[in-house]
Amino acid sequence: MANHAATKKDVRQSAKRNERNRYYSKTTRNAIRDIRALEDKKTASDKLPEVSSMIDKLARRGTIHKNKAANLKRKLALKVNGLKK
Repeated sequence: MANHAATKKDVRQSAKRNERNRYYSKTTRNAIRDIRALEDKKTASDKLPEVSSMIDKLARRGTIHKNKAANLKRKLALKVNGLKK
């Protein structure tokens, strides 16, 4: 266990960031799952910018890699554009 005050603080901060990153990651994964399950193009098109924004925020925070974010957004866009009306 850490003995220095600064190290103890770093452990606390790290735990807080870890929990926050897990929350945002899980929320985004659920949103991606929900948009993939949609069959209506209009609804999916309306939700796509919101989910893309969530993915971008994860990449900006460093929770996921920027290339993974780009791949996720591309796949979602292809899925939404391929839906029937």
